[in-house]
Parts: sequence; structure tokens; C-alpha cells
Amino acid sequence: MKIFINSDDFKQIAKKTKEKLIDLAKSHDIEITDDIKDCDIIFSIGGDGTLLKTSRLADEKPIIGINTGTLGYLTEINPENIENALDDIVNGNYTTEERMMLEGEIIKPSGEAIEIPESLNEIAISKNTFGVVRFDAIVNGKIINSYTADGILVCTPTGSTAYNLSCGGPIVDPTAEIITLTPIAPHTVINRSIILSDESIVDIKITELRDETTSFVLYDGLPVEIFSGDTLRIRKSKKVTKIIKLEDRSFIDTIRENIS
Repeated sequence: MKIFINSDDFKQIAKKTKEKLIDLAKSHDIEITDDIKDCDIIFSIGGDGTLLKTSRLADEKPIIGINTGTLGYLTEINPENIENALDDIVNGNYTTEERMMLEGEIIKPSGEAIEIPESLNEIAISKNTFGVVRFDAIVNGKIINSYTADGILVCTPTGSTAYNLSCGGPIVDPTAEIITLTPIAPHTVINRSIILSDESIVDIKITELRDETTSFVLYDGLPVEIFSGDTLRIRKSKKVTKIIKLEDRSFIDTIRENIS
């Protein structure tokens, strides 16, 4: 078996955990490769943010997360349980969940398209520290609503417990196949999320950026500036993220432990 390690080396605990994993891998006759395309399993050491970065590199290789961050909705094991986790993996005592991803592009008024990479949590529009964004939310060619807001989230079920949750959006089983639209601080009485089929094509058309307001497309937190007249088009990606599950712990168990 070959494994690839992607680690948040800015944190000392992640560095120590990586060193421990390397030592344990040697004792289990597990090869560590520097080529992610050559591995069987990817270990992501850090928080949920590190696993999001890993998901864009994985090319559908199965990922297991070691949590050296905070909440750890996506990460499966704690550093002290690495040895047991390796035993389970070597013996095939695990399952794999497939999580849907989103992809898209920014379409300029000229027709030029700027690709937005696959995202496991969400693709969002957000503004800078002041002003508002005016935009139309369009699904399958039909306008749902025109918003004046701080932005909007288009998220996967996995992303429901991230920024979406902070904005009052619903908690969704991460293995579901839906798309959720959640406005960010909308200037309207109607501020509810909208649940869509995973076959939906979502267009967010920027109609106005007032004064010095700047706006960005955020794909799992990474920014690309967007301008008035641009349209962000989002759809379900053909790619998925495969998450290794070791413990007999359900989505409900995770919610109960982390949101209380």
C-alpha cells in the first residue's frame, strides 16, 4: 500500500502528527510516496480547510482526515488514534463515502469564461467590508429572486455545516445529492435558503456594485474577483470526493457532538 500525506505544516501539532504517521507507516510496511497520482490513500493532516485543499488534489483518490484543527466535521480521526486507524486501513476495516462537488465558471459580458475549480463545500459570492452586491439568482434559465445582500452561497450537502450554517442555512446529510442556495445578510424580509435538485444549473448575475464595493467568487474560500455584468454559473461536478470512514459514527452522531 502507498499513501500520500498532505499536511498543514504551519501548525506544530500537524508537524508532529505527520512525523508520527511516517514512523507508524514504516512499522506497517506502508510506503509513503511524494506522487499523489501514485498513492492508494491520501492522509490529510489539519482541519477541515486542509481537507478541502486535499480534495482538489485528490483526483478521486480516497482521503482520510486526521484532525489537528478545531471542529473537524470532515476529518475522521484524532492524532492519538492514528495507530488504530492504520490497523483498520491495512485490514480493510473501513468504508468510503462519495461526496458531491460543484464546479463552474465566471462568464464575462464579452462571452469569455473563467473556470472555477471543483469545490467540496461551496462556491460563493461575497463582498468586501462595505457596500452591498445586487444580483439575480437564476435556476435553469428562470429567475428565482433579485437580491441586495452581502452575497450568496451555493453549497453542497458537505458544505451545509460550514459557512452555510453560519448564515442560517439548513444542515444536510453529506451523502445527499442536492444544491442549497443561501443568501448572506440579504436586505429583505424573505431570507430563506432554497433547496434545489443536483441537476440544476445556477446562474448568479451581478447587476450592480455600488461605489467602491468589490466582490469575489469564493471556491472553498479561495477568491477570484467578479465585476458588475459578470455571471457566475455553477453546476454539479462530475468529480466526487471520496472520504474514508473508520468509525461506526453516523452523520447524526457528528452533528450531536459538534453542535451542542
